[in-house]
Amino acid sequence: MDMVNANGEHVNELFQAQAHVLNHIFNFINSMSRKCAIDLGIPDIIQNHGKPMTITELVAALPILNPTKACNIYRLMRILVHSGFFAQRNLCNDAQEDGYVLTNASRLLHNDNPLSVTPFLKAMLNPILTEPWHYILGLCRHDQKLNSLFNEGMASDARLVNSILIDKCKKVFERLNSLVDVGGGTGTLTKAIVDAFPHLECIVLDLPHVVANLQDSGNLKYVAGDMFKEVPASDAILLKEAISRQNKKGGKVMIIDMVLMKNEKMNGEAFNSTETQLFFDMLMMVLVTGKERQEEEWAKLFFAAGFSSYKITPILGLRSLIQVFP
Repeated sequence: MDMVNANGEHVNELFQAQAHVLNHIFNFINSMSRKCAIDLGIPDIIQNHGKPMTITELVAALPILNPTKACNIYRLMRILVHSGFFAQRNLCNDAQEDGYVLTNASRLLHNDNPLSVTPFLKAMLNPILTEPWHYILGLCRHDQKLNSLFNEGMASDARLVNSILIDKCKKVFERLNSLVDVGGGTGTLTKAIVDAFPHLECIVLDLPHVVANLQDSGNLKYVAGDMFKEVPASDAILLKEAISRQNKKGGKVMIIDMVLMKNEKMNGEAFNSTETQLFFDMLMMVLVTGKERQEEEWAKLFFAAGFSSYKITPILGLRSLIQVFP
């Protein structure tokens, strides 16, 4: 049965609409990924290889100045395969590896092709031509700071998430007496949780410049700090990948994040959702050196940190509620 939120809106339709909007917002990542592949000469390298090329062979042939970035080539190729600019073929060897080959689209990016569209792509993505789009209607404010933009963006995203999260996860929050929202920003999500569960003592932990001038209210408190140094004690930690075993009640970690779908045959809504998740992965790689993870990668992270089990509930559109237990 399709859920309806407090405003009478269908939950699935809301998340489909959000995924559609995000997919178009991040569509530039497809273009920039293709430009990166061209700048690295990947179409020419694969073409000249003469047969399917493994990721190891490709990395070895690339002119990468910083060796620490070599591990990101797989992620670059993953999104280019997803968008149809390269394909993978099984090499039928003992290692059962897949090799990259050109598609009809990437053949048009091969420099030796007389019909190559590479010069056009490079021209269209040159900053000289992309910068004017920021001011096409003269609406952009040049004095707007990055911090404000980031906080506003995160808050708008949280508003959609919290409208569904609270309805679907009542039992999770009802069992708690205290909660720390790590990296909670201005507290958009935490405010909604406190309003829905008045018994719950909540703390928003974030950097000093983020929580500066934010006022405590009832059960909601703001704490300036560094999550990598210390996190206030509580029954549960939201959006945090570590928890103290000193909590005698047996606390847990609650993570709202993406779990990358498997790169399997898919179409329609599943294809678009996976593409949007990959956009986010590229965004994390370029802007904050982070990454999105598949379930196996999440599990490896949890067990390596000493946790005993976890539960993933895919109830939040592109993201899931992940509960991790000591």
